[in-house]
Amino acid sequence: MARIYDNWERLVRATLQREQLRNAGKGHGRVSAGISDDVPESLGRSTNIDAILQAADEIEDEDPNVARILCEQAYSMAHDLDPNSDGRGVLQFKTGLMSVIKQKLSKKDGTRFDRNRDIERLWEFYQLYKRRHRVDDIQREEQKWRESGTFSSKLGELELKAREMKKVFATLRALVEVMEALSKGAAPDGVGRLIEEELRRIKKSDTALTGELIPYNIVPLGAPSLTNAIGVFPEVKAAMSSIRYTEHLPKLPADFEISGHRDPDMFDLLEYAFGFQKGNIRNQRENVILSIANAQSRLGIPVEAEPKIDEKAITEVFLKVLDNYIKWCKYLRTRLAWNSIEAINKDRKLILVSLYFLIWGEAANVRFLPECICYLFHHMAKELDAILDHGEAKPAASCMSENGSVSFLVEVITPIYQTMAAEALSNNGKAAHSAWRNYDDFNEFFWSRACFELRWPLKKDSSFLLKPKKRKRTGKTNFVEHRTFLHLYRSFHRLWIFLVLMFQGLTIIAFSKGTINLHTFKKVLSIGPTFAIMCFIESCLDVLLTYGAYRTARGMAISRLIIRLFWFGISSVFVIYVYIKVLQESNNQNSNSFYFRIYILVLGVYAALRFLLAMFLKFPFCHVVSEMSDQSFFQFFKWLYQERFFVGRGLFEKTSDYLRYVLFWLVIFGCKFTFAYFLQIKPLVSPTIIIVNISDLTYSWHDLVSKHNKNAFTVASLWAPVVAIYLMDIHIWYTVLSALVGGVMGARGRLGEIRSIEMVHKRFESFPEAFVKNLASSQTKRMPSDAQSSQVPQEMNKVYAAIFSPFWNEIIKSLREEDYISNREKDLLSIPSNAGSLRLVQWPLFLLCSKIFLALDLALDCKDTQADLWSRISRDEYMAYAVQECYYSVEKILHSLVDSEGRIWVERIFREINNSVLEGSLVITLQLRKLQLVVSRFTALTGLLTRNETPELARGAAKAVYDLYEVVTHDLLSPDLREQLDTWNIIAKARNERRLFSKIEWPKDPEIKEQVKRLHLLLTVKDSSANVPKNLEARRRLEFFTNSLFMNMPPAKPVCEMIPFCVFTPYYSETVLYSSSELRAENEDGISILFYLQKIFPDEWVNFLERIGRGESTGEADLEESSSDSLELRFWVSYRGQTLARTVRGMMYYRRALMLQSFLEKRAFGEIDDGYLGGNFPTSEGFELSSVSRAQADLKFTYVVSCQIYGQQKQKKAQEAADIALLLQRNEALRVAYIHVEESTDAEGQVVREFYSKLVKADVHGKDQEIYSIKLPGDPKLGEGKPENQNHAIIFTRGEAIQTIDMNQDNYLEEAMKMRNLVEEFRRNHGLRPPTILGVREHVFTGSVSSLAWFMSNQETSFVTLGQRVLANPLKVRMHYGHPDVFDRIFHISRGGISKASRVINISEDIYAGFNSTLRQGNITHHEYIQVGKGRDVGLNQIALFEGKVAGGNGEQVLSRDIYRLGQLFDFFRMLSFYFTTVGFYVCTMMTVLTVYIFLYGRAYLAFSGVDRAINQVAKLSGNTALSAVLNTQFLFQIGIFTAVPMIMGFILELGLLKAVFSFITMQLQLCSVFFTFSLGTRTHYFGRTILHGGAKYRATGRGFVVRHIKFAENYRLYSRSHFVKALEVALLLIVYIAYGYTDGGAVSFVLLTLSSWFLVMSWLFAPYIFNPSGFEWQKTFEDFNDWISWLLYKGGVGVKGENSWESWWDEEQMHIQTLRGQILETILSLRFFLFQYGVVYKLNLTGNNTSLAIYGFSWVVLVAIVMIFKIFTFSPQKSTNIQLLMRFIQGALSLILIAALCLLVAFTNLTILDIFASVLAYIPTGWAILSLAITWKKIVRRLGLWDSVREFGRYYDAGMGIIIFVPVAVLSWFPFVSTFQSRLLFNQAFSRGLEISIILAGNKANVQA
Repeated sequence: MARIYDNWERLVRATLQREQLRNAGKGHGRVSAGISDDVPESLGRSTNIDAILQAADEIEDEDPNVARILCEQAYSMAHDLDPNSDGRGVLQFKTGLMSVIKQKLSKKDGTRFDRNRDIERLWEFYQLYKRRHRVDDIQREEQKWRESGTFSSKLGELELKAREMKKVFATLRALVEVMEALSKGAAPDGVGRLIEEELRRIKKSDTALTGELIPYNIVPLGAPSLTNAIGVFPEVKAAMSSIRYTEHLPKLPADFEISGHRDPDMFDLLEYAFGFQKGNIRNQRENVILSIANAQSRLGIPVEAEPKIDEKAITEVFLKVLDNYIKWCKYLRTRLAWNSIEAINKDRKLILVSLYFLIWGEAANVRFLPECICYLFHHMAKELDAILDHGEAKPAASCMSENGSVSFLVEVITPIYQTMAAEALSNNGKAAHSAWRNYDDFNEFFWSRACFELRWPLKKDSSFLLKPKKRKRTGKTNFVEHRTFLHLYRSFHRLWIFLVLMFQGLTIIAFSKGTINLHTFKKVLSIGPTFAIMCFIESCLDVLLTYGAYRTARGMAISRLIIRLFWFGISSVFVIYVYIKVLQESNNQNSNSFYFRIYILVLGVYAALRFLLAMFLKFPFCHVVSEMSDQSFFQFFKWLYQERFFVGRGLFEKTSDYLRYVLFWLVIFGCKFTFAYFLQIKPLVSPTIIIVNISDLTYSWHDLVSKHNKNAFTVASLWAPVVAIYLMDIHIWYTVLSALVGGVMGARGRLGEIRSIEMVHKRFESFPEAFVKNLASSQTKRMPSDAQSSQVPQEMNKVYAAIFSPFWNEIIKSLREEDYISNREKDLLSIPSNAGSLRLVQWPLFLLCSKIFLALDLALDCKDTQADLWSRISRDEYMAYAVQECYYSVEKILHSLVDSEGRIWVERIFREINNSVLEGSLVITLQLRKLQLVVSRFTALTGLLTRNETPELARGAAKAVYDLYEVVTHDLLSPDLREQLDTWNIIAKARNERRLFSKIEWPKDPEIKEQVKRLHLLLTVKDSSANVPKNLEARRRLEFFTNSLFMNMPPAKPVCEMIPFCVFTPYYSETVLYSSSELRAENEDGISILFYLQKIFPDEWVNFLERIGRGESTGEADLEESSSDSLELRFWVSYRGQTLARTVRGMMYYRRALMLQSFLEKRAFGEIDDGYLGGNFPTSEGFELSSVSRAQADLKFTYVVSCQIYGQQKQKKAQEAADIALLLQRNEALRVAYIHVEESTDAEGQVVREFYSKLVKADVHGKDQEIYSIKLPGDPKLGEGKPENQNHAIIFTRGEAIQTIDMNQDNYLEEAMKMRNLVEEFRRNHGLRPPTILGVREHVFTGSVSSLAWFMSNQETSFVTLGQRVLANPLKVRMHYGHPDVFDRIFHISRGGISKASRVINISEDIYAGFNSTLRQGNITHHEYIQVGKGRDVGLNQIALFEGKVAGGNGEQVLSRDIYRLGQLFDFFRMLSFYFTTVGFYVCTMMTVLTVYIFLYGRAYLAFSGVDRAINQVAKLSGNTALSAVLNTQFLFQIGIFTAVPMIMGFILELGLLKAVFSFITMQLQLCSVFFTFSLGTRTHYFGRTILHGGAKYRATGRGFVVRHIKFAENYRLYSRSHFVKALEVALLLIVYIAYGYTDGGAVSFVLLTLSSWFLVMSWLFAPYIFNPSGFEWQKTFEDFNDWISWLLYKGGVGVKGENSWESWWDEEQMHIQTLRGQILETILSLRFFLFQYGVVYKLNLTGNNTSLAIYGFSWVVLVAIVMIFKIFTFSPQKSTNIQLLMRFIQGALSLILIAALCLLVAFTNLTILDIFASVLAYIPTGWAILSLAITWKKIVRRLGLWDSVREFGRYYDAGMGIIIFVPVAVLSWFPFVSTFQSRLLFNQAFSRGLEISIILAGNKANVQA
């Protein structure tokens, strides 16, 4: 125990020391605040122990005795709460606290404290503390403020001390609590009486102690707050008064406790009636108040003394919040909970809105069930109605338990949650989707009237609440997600039917030689039976794929399936029969075409009926008519044609939008079908006819099918690639046209107008006016009356510049804070306030740099008139500005410096010059050649004046003015004027008396000081401005911002009227802030993150050192000496990574921008004037300290980061927790939500876990302060992690819009200024429906990290700009593709949230928000005048994992009900857009790879069978060149070539043609084609595997800086099955094609013909090593080989991971084959490998021309023999120790026999060496096929005892593949220049050079150590 005490004492001392350092400004910002940081959750939740201990820490230095008293009281409270120390961490806490108390009990002189006087000491200290901190004065000030309702003139002073005041109040509150506890045992006539009186006074009137310390989020509702001005906003006061308890509401019981210092309100009634949690009540009370206040602010700020909420505002909120509920009731034809909207007053509306929010706020996972929420609200609203009709409130029966307690959570939510949890547990992420109910199934239960069978209160034995049992399905609802590719046909059958019918029609026309006549027409009509059959197939799939939902499906839905099945079945039979009769008639010359007429009639009627139904259901202008029709006949056909769900109704757009996307697709169809007919189908017609008619083709193998069936396989091998291309090339045409349309739209939207810093310079003059027009609100545009009256352009320009300047300067300031620019660049880029009396616009100095010197040169060379000189100067408008400003500034500065005679002289000089200018005689009045001398004198003067005044400087300045006087008078002026001034009595007298300029007035006016500094820079900076700023990121940001000023955007509303919004970021365990050790940790090359960033961002590193006051030579060790500099370094590095710190900084720019905008709008309160004070222009000085601006920003903006496991991280004292706490401390508006887990033991000894959603902020001491805590029904993670994380925290968001931001994003101040414009898009006209999701452009900021990062950046940028631009308009199918879109918050939280969370099926959770929004009649738009930063993966492995996750997610989407419904319910053309931009992209990607396989397997068939040689011979004999050409066509079609088109178009649009060409060439030289081809394989593998077998999962990619070398074995594990195996298969096919195919040009010709396929092979095999840092360094290669061999030979076992053992990895790779269906599919796919053996065996010299099937059979005998021999050679000695010598003898003898046998076969038979190699070529694929089949049927192989042999075969195959890949890498590693070239390829030149140097240094270091 003594050791524990010692440890705790050391901890306490260190903690107190760090606290003192922090208070002295030397600490690390956020540090531990003493033992109060270690209060266990079980103690801190119900007491203020932490606050008491914090107070003890605060007053330790003032009075250690009182600090000891507080610690003792804290110990007593802890002991009373947990006397046995059972809680987690309680024993350690109490032990440590006792150690601290013992330490405090002893004074320095060894005497003891007298504890009998504790209460007196505490009272004395309390009185002294109050006097010292003027608490009574502050309270009186607060009372006066509250009574007046306005701000006093001293509020600004109070605001500056707000943080200190909060600390004082916190300490006082702790003192009061301890005094109250101790006074119970004190004498009633002494100090005890005084304390009791003080306590009564506090409870009666002292709200300052409570108002400042009651935790609140945004609005202090528990008690008034002095430091938060939000409570005095009229709209907030009105909203607070609107929810107060009125006499019309039922009376609450007398014993009902009202929390806080507030009046009762309607939320108290709801809490009492339904048992909502207090945390939920407090949370939603604020939510409702803010919603109403913001709605009112848009209608107008109340001006009454007692502000009231307009009923329009309440009605607006009411209708929006309950819109989904109203639609739900209408769909189910159920009466609403109220009679009519007119029949309920605003109080009833408010209480209903409050009830809905409270249900939603406590629903936990049930929030994913929006219609279930509607069901609950429906019944609870009726219960509430009954309660409101009574005089006294009573609990609701539905929420009352058997023991009489009332709890909505326990009685309503928990039963539903438990059912969902049981389903989720039965799934565990591995069960088939069809075997369990997901969130959608639960929700869709409420889409039919059958849901009312659930009753109210909930019927516990309802089928809905039925929990799953083993081997018994509970039944899906409406849809079953069977895992099959058939979903693609079922969901998009119209597309496939259309493509098949068009192909059939074009082929028929092509075979008819292009002639259109009756005979051809009859053939074309064969599309009728095809159509009927394909529709029948679709109806069959409907029936089959609905299996699993029949037991729970609606009867009408099943009836529809059966009716459609019979209808299409009968119609198919009928149409086929009639068409056969038509064909028979056409062959009969004497037929009367009876059946033909019947056929035409049937087809015509059916086509007309389908067209009418399609028109009424899909065409916008007919949809309204169809909705109005009540005809049962029409409704029946409508229902039959299109299934009716609660979602998906009304999926149509207005006619103009419809016509636009129809035209888009008609153009694509025109191109596609023209290409298909003339270049795909028609060239094959003649060869096909010839091949079919060849009856005597010679086959070189034993042909089983084709020979006697018109060479069917030969024809198929020719047509198969064409058909495959036909099915997928529509995506290529879409890509090309969308790039063109997107480019045109971008140009129309004025994107890329300003794309260089030179353009910024040229157009800067127009920026202020554009800024004022778009980004300044009407309140900001208010200007002084003299400016308003003036309409002179020059004056208006000055007004615009004055408004623009504070915003621009804040942007420049933010760039400096981010270290993108230096101090000098900041001065050059800043624009003057333009608020002074200077008569012209003052532009930033970077525009005027060196202009004065150029003008001087012109003046010196001037030999013409004044007009000519001014004309030459004015050719450069900024030179003219510089000259004018210089002249006016000199006059103003000189006038302010001198007085009496000096001022007279100045006035006379400038009067003379002005007169000369007016007369045009300036060149005569002044000696222009002396201007240079005058400028030098004035520059000397301004140089002195820019410094602080000293007597010596004052004398120097006076002398400088006199020197200037001498030069001007005697050198500059003409002789006549000089003589006049010399003889001027006043001046002469003063000069003679030495009074002239003997004393000057040093500049003190801020305006003059600013002009002096600016003029000095203007006269001294000679550098060109073309390189300001030089940082590329700063340039890019300024270019984009200034370009966006001219783009179309909604006008900015005043901040008080804007739509409020919230930013929402989910976080799990990613990097928050890099630690010092992480910065310096070196990889194997000696490269640290800090070194890497210093080389990648050298200028930003220099700017950082300048900002913290360090020189460029400062080393890392120097920075470590200062804790503040060390912390700044950590932030500097973290702001360049993908960290939470970077995201938080970026998102908090929103608040800064709103504070600035609000401050400049000068909202009126009390004594503050409504407008610019004193008639001056605005200034941004002090805006961050303005209480009004901060409150206004908090009213409109909140930021919630959902740190899911923050509670666990705090318990573990993880670094992430400390870093998150630091972010909270540095950002007062930041809120962190997390899930708290509390463990306890029940009566039976079982551990019970309770889950809470908590929201915290930083308190005055920088500690976490809990704002809300809401208990959950159980573990919230039932589905996917990220959406569940979002769901638990979304209840803490506020506002009407919510921006979803990932934790690897960034933001910029200049973009944040446009946010209020963006949210106004919700009110703009964007079609039939208002927007529900606003798409936002992203800038990928990781592009500079490496070449791979640049490729990924360009690819991503292309999609998020040009791609999404076209999707939104004209195609109207943009979805939500992740972040940073802005959601209509109310729309989405009432419809299931901002993502879906069902396990696995919703792995790509984000896009489902777009699907859901669209299906629920939302509208998704895209806007490019604002951008948000986004980080992307920067290493190949990271990128591959990311693309694998996305591809797997798309594979799951194919199975989803959302895709099915959108594919079914969109009109045909919108469906096409939707398909090709979602799952269709991955289908076409996969088809691209499959086409390669189809082409090569077709060529392999022709080569093996010898048909290609035979056909070429026929072609030569017949002279048919077309036949020969079609066999030798080069396969060039690769989708990768065309996917680059949008990227190129984006480059051209935003960079210009020249830069676009340069960028594209650079990318090609950096092997971007290799990367994109490799990505093609990644997407294909994961997409295909997911649909076949499942296995989609979240793949953590890391997001760090990739500067480490990836080992060969790691790359092999990741890419072996996805790329290497497939690449080697393609290579094998190509070798077969070369070896056995026929062409006149030989092998070289074959290689040229298959060049693109060889490129694919090389890319798939070697890209992981080309893009691997140090991938070709010999030492690394050698180490990689040893590591790979160790991994390959290491035995697996229980607990051994795949990264350590080949055997474990091999087992993991087979886990995806789980189902019988999957085994059958894998078996079918594996059969293709047997083709090689079958083909090669007939090509051997040994077999000659024999085509007998017996030869193939004999090859299997040989294979079995080889396997047996292999088993003998690999027989393990460990299993045969007794016969080891015998086995070695047998193996040796067998070796000699085999060698002899081979020699004899070669010598005496036709067997050749080439035959041996060919046999190897044949048996390798066969072995792989057998291996694949063995893996597929693993259980059977295990039973046969062959599994160990199979595993060894697998090991040898992987060893062989690894060697094939490794050898080229090793060879290239021999050459040092290859590694150097690779470094330059991957990284920039600076880093490459640094890498080379560091490797040398690392080698030297190793030598020294050795």
